[in-house]
Amino acid sequence: MKLSVTKRAKATKKEAKRFRREGNIPAVIYSTRNDAENIVVDGEEFATAMRAIEKGGLPTTTFTLTDGEGKERRAVVKDIQYHITSYDILHLDFVELFDEVTVRVNVPIRFKGVEKCEGIKLGGVLRSVIRYCNVSCLPADIPQQFVLDVSKLAMTQSLRLRDIAFSKGVKPLSNVDEVAVVIAKR
Repeated sequence: MKLSVTKRAKATKKEAKRFRREGNIPAVIYSTRNDAENIVVDGEEFATAMRAIEKGGLPTTTFTLTDGEGKERRAVVKDIQYHITSYDILHLDFVELFDEVTVRVNVPIRFKGVEKCEGIKLGGVLRSVIRYCNVSCLPADIPQQFVLDVSKLAMTQSLRLRDIAFSKGVKPLSNVDEVAVVIAKR
């Protein structure tokens, strides 16, 4: 997804408030090769991109940031800050991606076979204990999501992070012995 960005010289609260009033989002892009750079993201473009992203998929979405000079950089959103009451986006943190440098991302965990799950048919409920798994990998290997099959789980049975089929080049940073999902009694 492409986003238009502009450099901002000052990182003051006054300037940040001005950008927000104009409908834009102050941001910082962190890089392993350069110093952190203060930028401004086009708010309308970011809102459009957010509508196109599947729920929970923001941490694994690669953005192409294009500045006014035509320079393009690939990055992922590392942190997003919201207003406490209006939920307007106040600030974004990006991490620049380089093909040969590993990156840490939180990959969403999805579940399949919920409608066939024996434990749910008997009155249990699916409790998602962990929604994301923190992994380290190269940008080309970033998975969009991990899928766990819960169709064979009975009441009180669970799946752990170790039950995820991690592809080659994807190293889990989370404790793989943690429970990811459980079929609980009501």
